[in-house]
Amino acid sequence: MRKPTLFLAALLITLLAASGAAAAAPPDKGGKGGGNGGGGGETAATAIVTLGDSYISGEAGRWEGNWATSEGNRGGTDRAAYKRKGVWYYDASRVYGSTAGQCHRSDVAEVLSNSIAVDAKINLACSGAVAANVFRGSNGGTTHKGEAPQADQLATVAADHDVEMIVLSIGGNDLGFADIIIDCTIEYNTSPSWWPNTCHGEQQANVDARMGGAMAGVAKAVDEIRAVMGDAGQAPDSYRLVLQGYPSPIPRGGEFRYSESGWSRTNTGGCPFWNVDASWARDSLVAQIGDNLAAVAAAKGAEFLDLSNQMQGREVCSTSAALGSGADAEWARFLVTGLTQGVAQESMHPNALGQQATGTCLSMLFGASPGSYSCTNIAGSGPSTMSLTAN
Repeated sequence: MRKPTLFLAALLITLLAASGAAAAAPPDKGGKGGGNGGGGGETAATAIVTLGDSYISGEAGRWEGNWATSEGNRGGTDRAAYKRKGVWYYDASRVYGSTAGQCHRSDVAEVLSNSIAVDAKINLACSGAVAANVFRGSNGGTTHKGEAPQADQLATVAADHDVEMIVLSIGGNDLGFADIIIDCTIEYNTSPSWWPNTCHGEQQANVDARMGGAMAGVAKAVDEIRAVMGDAGQAPDSYRLVLQGYPSPIPRGGEFRYSESGWSRTNTGGCPFWNVDASWARDSLVAQIGDNLAAVAAAKGAEFLDLSNQMQGREVCSTSAALGSGADAEWARFLVTGLTQGVAQESMHPNALGQQATGTCLSMLFGASPGSYSCTNIAGSGPSTMSLTAN
């Protein structure tokens, strides 16, 4: 069981340190391959590309559900676990490849978990990225974890691929997602249920103060992608550019299966939030971010994929879900300390199931007419069955 004091100390250290990790190897470009095209009369290989932050790179793809203890394969949820001569070992590279400990591009990231028929499915996104990590280096872009700005990487891809769709998830780190999680968790673990210290008031003010700058960064990232594609000879109507929203990893306050009092939300469920803070995050924060991203997409002529209700009933600690990897497994990674299971930077991200669900959404979006859509799950169904509706 996780000790509250160790939980707080490790959470602060590992979440804050995640953004400053050492350099990563060049990005994995998984998929069906992709040879040279465009030269000698050859037809360029087709591709879809994802760019942005941890919510699209595949962070937390190691986990297929959550489990409260650290033994063995963690109730069958740890995809990095393997057994040899009766001893359990853990190798995150089985899921994240050469990006383990860095960008965390998982083997189930949405760019790979879809049924879109293209020659190459290329993941340029990286955990911890902010908008400036997407811009071209010649226009203010910065490196991240040892990698070139993502727009510059896209230019290399576009030089010999016919890019059919680009999906971007960015803005969350510019708004301070990690700060919000840390603050709300500390307030829960350091105050009693009869006199709770809550985080939503202070964090709402912080989000409001950052929103304008964050959305300006998102808008510029879209412009940078357009510029790269134009330089590669692809007109805006020759490919689809999708701006993606964020799902909520936690339920509303009244939908927790663990009591506000005691330590079960922290030690067992990994969801240490007061009800009022959880409801604010689920219904106010996620909606506010989604509305602002949708406005940027509309202003820039991009499509928008709303994921705000994607994990309804599948969130961490939801009354409709349970620990384990069964049919009612949670679709997001619970809050961990990094001392017992995996690393803290995986916390509060879609896990393997959530990523597969987004891949299904992407498949349906690719088959639909360009526009703004919302993707949600269907109660009782797995991640291969989702619902896409026009906004």
